[in-house]
Amino acid sequence: MNELFNIKDNVTVITGGTGVLGRTIAKYLAKNGAKVIILGRKEDVGNKIVEDIKKEGYHAEFMKTDVMNQELVQKNCDDIIAKYGRIDTLLNAAGGNMPGAVIAPDKNFFDLKVEEFQKVLNLNLTGTVIPTQIFLKPMVKQGKGSIINFSSMAAFRPITRVCGYAAAKAGISNFTAFMATECAKKFGEGIRVNAIAPGFFITEQNRTLLTNPDGSYTQRGKDVIHQTPFGRMGDPEELCGTIHYLMSDAAKFVTGTVAVVDGGFNTYAM
Repeated sequence: MNELFNIKDNVTVITGGTGVLGRTIAKYLAKNGAKVIILGRKEDVGNKIVEDIKKEGYHAEFMKTDVMNQELVQKNCDDIIAKYGRIDTLLNAAGGNMPGAVIAPDKNFFDLKVEEFQKVLNLNLTGTVIPTQIFLKPMVKQGKGSIINFSSMAAFRPITRVCGYAAAKAGISNFTAFMATECAKKFGEGIRVNAIAPGFFITEQNRTLLTNPDGSYTQRGKDVIHQTPFGRMGDPEELCGTIHYLMSDAAKFVTGTVAVVDGGFNTYAM
């Protein structure tokens, strides 16, 4: 076995783990030997994901949380340390959007609801900062850990409509670079901070934006396909290999990067 990619018994915390992408990643990592702890707000969904993973003979558990609640996230961390003794990987997958932070085609910038724009910034950006601050502490004590944030195509280019989400994800990429340097300089090379930037994947949040009720693509969906050299949306499983790499020793000299998994979307110029 190639030990560089070995993640057996890696204690992995996933915020936002009840979403389409989060649950797919959780199942993959559990099947590859990680001890997966899913954090999320939807207790019924989280427990069902854990049940499915356990049925296949792998390890997972769910803890209810709110990434904007520092006391609750700290309790999650304390409970994990009490049970497992360490935290090896943090995946900051929590995030989302709100209608008021989106500018529809028939609207303009003056229709933006600033309070919802702020909520989207908080959920995506501050909702990554808080878990990072809390789960980083045990990593520093043990001298090793990998933090993987979730950026977006919207961080690279100002994709139309998603004003608040794009601003937050650009902040995630910047925060990732900042924390990579901060951790390496102050806590040593054992702590690595990277991000993954998915291209377009169908999730519950964007399904109605990208697809019609009959499953065909909306004009927005067609625009995405046109911009993607692979000519299709991504499958959630296609994120797993990059995440596996970033959390393993195969990436022990990799920090501060944003790994793009997008079928070529971000490179296409015409």
